[in-house]
Amino acid sequence: MDTTLEFGKMRAQPGIRMLFDMVDVVYDREWLKSAANIELYYMYRELSLSNNDALLMKEHGLRYDITIIPPCMLGCEYVKTAGHYHPYVPGTDTTYPEIYEVLGGEAHYLIQKPELDGIADAVLIKAHEGDKVIIPPGYGHLTINASNKVLKMANWVARDFESLYEPVKVKHGGAYFILDGGIVKNPAYDSVPELRLLEPTNIKELGLQKNREMYGLVRDIGKLGFLTEPQEYGWVFDDLYC
Repeated sequence: MDTTLEFGKMRAQPGIRMLFDMVDVVYDREWLKSAANIELYYMYRELSLSNNDALLMKEHGLRYDITIIPPCMLGCEYVKTAGHYHPYVPGTDTTYPEIYEVLGGEAHYLIQKPELDGIADAVLIKAHEGDKVIIPPGYGHLTINASNKVLKMANWVARDFESLYEPVKVKHGGAYFILDGGIVKNPAYDSVPELRLLEPTNIKELGLQKNREMYGLVRDIGKLGFLTEPQEYGWVFDDLYC
């Protein structure tokens, strides 16, 4: 299978997430015993349509990525990303946020706020093509493709940090698992609240409109300042998931 992504004049090669990279977070342990090490999804990092765009992104400390998740079942569980949290912005008590856009297919974003050894808040957002979903400070997240379509999604994020996968890994997954038979809580957490179902976070003031691809914000890149200096954008996050 050719996994090359053509993006403008770029021909990008992906980082590939294999099943055996995710053995700790798969729900169906019995299925996993005999499963082959298949490719699950493809991550294309630091994309740009021109050299000028690339320089502008670096100047503002930003990165534009695309992830492609073909439909697949992990036993009785729908295919998903590994899940991660974000570190703190240096010198603050605020973690980095992220913004996603569904370019094709549909996505379920499981967004969770940790508290001690449990979860303080758990949100599920179902997003379709053109929808935007913000991962606010203080939350971790993972993405599930629970459809029979290829999911293609983009994200803008601050470029100078490493995602934190270990907190999700040690809990064997997110707060909830999305299975072909329904949604179940992860018993590895001390406490998990009821799952709240919310709408996508399309925010016009930030240029995040449903049917306008957010890559175009490279031409108005100041609107993405909330990704690198979230501590200055309380008005974006304070009531986001109320």
